[in-house]
Formats: sequence, C-alpha cells, structure tokens
Amino acid sequence: MKSIYLILLIILLVFFGCSKKNEFNTIINSSEDSLSSYLSMANDFNLSREKRKEFNQKAFAIIVDQPNDSLNKANLFKVANRYYNMDNWADFKQTVNIVLEKSKSTQDTINIAKAYTYLGDFYASQAVSDSAFIYYFKAEKMYLQRNDIYNLARTRLNKAILQFNAGDFLGSEIAVFNALRVVKGEKASDIVYESYNHLGLIYNELGDYEKAIEFNDKALASIDDKTIPSVFQSKATSLNNMGYVYQNMNRHEKAISYFREGLNQKDLKTDKPFVYAMLIDNLAYSKFKTADFIDLPEQFYQSLELRESLQLTSGILVSKMRLSEYFASKKDSVKSLKYAKESLVLAKQVKNYKSVLLILKQLSIIEPEKSSTYNKQYIHINDSLQKAERKIGEKFTRIEYETDQIKSENTNLVEQNRNLVYIFSGLAMLGLFTFVIKTQKAKNRELLFKQQQQKANEEIYSLMLSQQNSIESSRVEEKKRVARELHDGVLGRMFGVRMNLDGLNTFQDEQAINQRTNYLSELKNIEQDIREISHDLNREKSELINNFVAIVNNLFEEQKKTYKSKLVSSIDSRIKWEMVPNSVKINLYRILQESLQNSNKYATAETIKIELKKEEDHLILIMSDDGVGFNVKTAKKGIGLQNILFRTNECDGVVDIKSKKGEGTIITITVPIE
Repeated sequence: MKSIYLILLIILLVFFGCSKKNEFNTIINSSEDSLSSYLSMANDFNLSREKRKEFNQKAFAIIVDQPNDSLNKANLFKVANRYYNMDNWADFKQTVNIVLEKSKSTQDTINIAKAYTYLGDFYASQAVSDSAFIYYFKAEKMYLQRNDIYNLARTRLNKAILQFNAGDFLGSEIAVFNALRVVKGEKASDIVYESYNHLGLIYNELGDYEKAIEFNDKALASIDDKTIPSVFQSKATSLNNMGYVYQNMNRHEKAISYFREGLNQKDLKTDKPFVYAMLIDNLAYSKFKTADFIDLPEQFYQSLELRESLQLTSGILVSKMRLSEYFASKKDSVKSLKYAKESLVLAKQVKNYKSVLLILKQLSIIEPEKSSTYNKQYIHINDSLQKAERKIGEKFTRIEYETDQIKSENTNLVEQNRNLVYIFSGLAMLGLFTFVIKTQKAKNRELLFKQQQQKANEEIYSLMLSQQNSIESSRVEEKKRVARELHDGVLGRMFGVRMNLDGLNTFQDEQAINQRTNYLSELKNIEQDIREISHDLNREKSELINNFVAIVNNLFEEQKKTYKSKLVSSIDSRIKWEMVPNSVKINLYRILQESLQNSNKYATAETIKIELKKEEDHLILIMSDDGVGFNVKTAKKGIGLQNILFRTNECDGVVDIKSKKGEGTIITITVPIE
C-alpha cells in the first residue's frame, strides 16, 4: 500500500509541476506575442500616426524592464526605428540613449557603434551638422576596427549625405567613393544604389550634368527588388533625380518624360508621399517652362498642400518659390509677391541661403523699384555664402583631426591619471597622518582642560563643605542654647506656676482668684516664649536647607559692592536644593561667576538680571544684561563662553545664547533634575 501511495504522490507532483511550467511558458509566450504585435502595428503605415505611436510606447514599456541582453537591445533599436519613421525625434533620441547606456555598461561595441550611428541620424535630422558628423565619425572608427564592411560603408555614406547637405560637395564625393571602395566585391546592392544616386545629386549640384546622368543611369541599373523593397520606391526617386538633371539643362521635354514615368510607379503616393510631391512639383515646373499650362497652377497647389501636410519645410520653400515665378509670368504681381515674401521668410528661418539668393533675384524682378535694395542684400549674402562654403570642408576635416587628437590625448591622460592617483594617494596619507596628530593634540588639550575644571570643582566643593560645617556648628550651639532656655527658663517657670496653682485649689476667696488669674497670664507668657524658640528653630532649618542660596546671595552681594551695574536677582523658593546634586550646584555657581565676570568686563551694562527658577523637572537659569552685545558665532570661540558651554554639558543641559551688537545679551541655561 505504501508503494502505491508513493507512486500516486510522484504522479501528482509531476502533473502539477508540468502545469506550473506550462503556465509560466504561456505567460512568457503571451508577453512575446504582445510585443511582436505591438511592434508590427507600430510599423503599419495604414494606421494613423497617433495609433502607431501608442503601439510603439506599449512595446517600449514591455522591453525597457527586460534583462540587458542582445535581444533587449535589438528590440529597443526596433522601437527607435519606428519613432524615426514617425519623425518623433524626442522619443527616438531618448530610446537610443537608453540603448547606448546599456551597451556601454556591458562593453557591447557592436551596439555602441550602432547607437552612435542613430545619434548621427538624429542630429542630421535637426540640422546640427557638427554633432552629427562627430557621431558618424565615432561609429566609422569602431566599424573599421571590427572590419564590419557593410556598416562601415553605410556610415561613410551617411557622412557623405551630411556633407552634401552642408554644401561640402567635394568632401561628400570623396566620402561616397570611400564607401564604394569598402563594398567592392561585396553583396551590398542597397549601398551601391544609394552611392550612385548620391553621386548623381553631387554632380548635378556641381553642374557636371554628363556625370550626373551617368551615375543616375548606374543607380537605376543597380536597383534590385530582392534587396531593396519596392516600398522604398527607389526607381521613382532615381527617375525624379534624372528628370531634375535634364530640368537644370533646360531640356524640359526630356525631364517631363522621366517625371511622368516616376509618377506611374505603383503605390507611390502611399509609400513615399514626399517623392510623389517632388515629382508633381517638378512636372508642373517643366510644363510651365515649356508653356504647357494644362493643370497649372493646380499641380503646384497639389504639391504644396501635400508638402505642408507632411511638414516638409524645404519642399514648401521650393513650391512657394515656383508659384511666385509662375504668377510673375502671368503678371499677377500680388500673388507673385505674396509667395516670394513667404518663401524668403521660410528660407531665412531654415538658413537656406542659396534659396534666399534666388528669391532676392525674383523680388528684384517683381519690384523693380526696390531692386537696388534686393541687389545689396544679394551681394552681401552671396559673399558670406562663398566664405562659408570655403570653410565648410575645413570644418569637417578639422573635426576628424580633433577627434583623433582627442583619442590620442585620452590615452596619454590615462597614464597621467594613473600618476595623479599615486600622487593624490600619497598626499591623502600625509594629510591623514597630519589630521591624526592634530586630533590627538586637541584631545590632549581637552583632557588637560577637564582636569583643570575638575580641580576647580573640588576647590568649590571644599568651600561649600567648609560653609556647611560652619553652619552645622552654629546649629549645634543653637540647639544647646535652646535646651538651656527650655530647661532653665521655661520648665522652671512652668514648675513654679503648677505648684502654686495646686496650692490655691483649696481656696475660693477673692485673693485666691486674683492669684490664679496672674498665674494664667504667666502661662501665656511661657507659651509666647515657646513660640519664639520654635520660630528660631524654623529659621535655623531654613538656613540649613538653603545654604546654596546663601552662597549665591554672597556672590550677588560682592557684585553689588564691587561694580556700578544694578543687579536684579530672583531665586525660586520652590526649589528643593537638598534634592539637587552637588555637581549641578557647583556648575551653576561657576556659570554665574563666569557670566557676571563677562558682563562686568565686556558688556558695560547698566542693569544685570539673574533669574533661577524651576519648571516641571528642569532648573532654568536666565542671565541677561543691557550691554553692548556681541556676535554669537565668533564669540563662541572665546574661553568664557566655552567654559559656560562645557559646564552646561557636564549637567546634561542646554545653552541658548541670544545677542546682537548694541542690543544686550540673554543667556538661558536649562538643566534637567530628578
């Protein structure tokens, strides 16, 4: 039977253990499924931006508290990517910084480099080119050390785009070829496509249109739908760039054919609305240049409206400049001037000074009466722009040099810091040794001071004992005197009166009555004598109990005789001095001495008040004067006040000192008593 029960018990344990395990796995799988769903929906462009943000925040809430491993960092980068696609730059940067901190804590160089790249993207989006270039450069160095070919090329391409946007076209060209050199012979068709596409843009800006067409053709030929998803609309982008080159060459019919082909790409408006807006605007402009006004200015308005909904500042600027040019050709100076001035304000806001120059040219045509003013502005800005373009390449080169120099200096600083640690450690040991010596000396001084205080206390105690002995001797003598008075005087008289009264009891005549009356009067006199002796005894007891008060009163009398200051004193009669420890009485006496001495020596007071009272289980000594006062903070270093503080501390008491220059002084001492 026992064996059967044992088998059943094992089966139950296995069953419940498996159930718990399955339940735990279900919870984990449920969390993972939710995360996967949230990330998927955050990347669903069919949903509104707010909905995608909501799902991304839910995914972030799940990820952020998970263990700091490679999967956790990968998921955080996914969240960052989705914020990037939403143009939610604040949350994007916050997420990337979290990944960077986690990666640094585990010395994860792969994800550190990736985080640097993302931060470069962030600052590039905010047009902070210096910071963006520094982060790209840091990432480039790390990828080079790891021989990570693909990411090295991608980072160099990011640097090239940054330099292009800053107007450093030659520097951008070098960076692109450096990226292509890295991926030569590698399977990286997306890098190759973007590099060719970017070179087409560079040569278009430099006016080398033949090379621009050559690299745009290469870009179109390199598009691989398997590597580059169709949702990126790479072909539509390259067709727009090719058309833009022909537009700059004033070959508008050729340009129109490329723009129309680009607009015919499937799902373009949904996948890449900003590319669609560019193609519509470029098509409208080339049609305008060929005097084909069909669907104009509606196509310009369509592009402007889409760009404004997407908040594409640079696109809005181009649309308004072209609308101004269009209405100028139609002799509608009001609308032309309106769009020109709006675009001028916008160009200055985004610091696009090339566009500012074009708009100033347009304004000088629209308003010829102000052409001299616009021309002056044009010349000034053009000179500044040329100087800035000359400096821009030097700036990025200097950043690279200074970053390398900082790295070298950091290596030297490590050695210097090590040496400084040794030096500071030695100095710290020396300082500690000096501190110990000074502390020991201070303790020795404190011990000596306590010994001196103890000696002074012993002297005072001896004085008080001597006073006590003197009082005791007087009390014994007084007792003897009272005994003699009672024995020789009162008792003898009472005995005589009693005998005479006994003798008169047998007589009832008038003479006997008068004698009895006289004897009764004598008894009254004896009663009065006994009362006086009793009062004398009570005074003796009071003096015995209040001998401390007598000593203090002697101190006050000496003060009154010696100094001109008026002394007002009050001692609470409720205090039972016989219950107060001698140590407390001695310290209070010395505190009174010290306080009076300070008032006489420094205060030059007219009136000194001293009050000694009892409140519940505390004795309170209040000493005040109307003298010159002092600065409490500095005076606490003086020996006099140090003595008062020390003696109060000896009684476990508290000192409160209130004084200001010209306002007198109040010292309150509170001492506990049982």
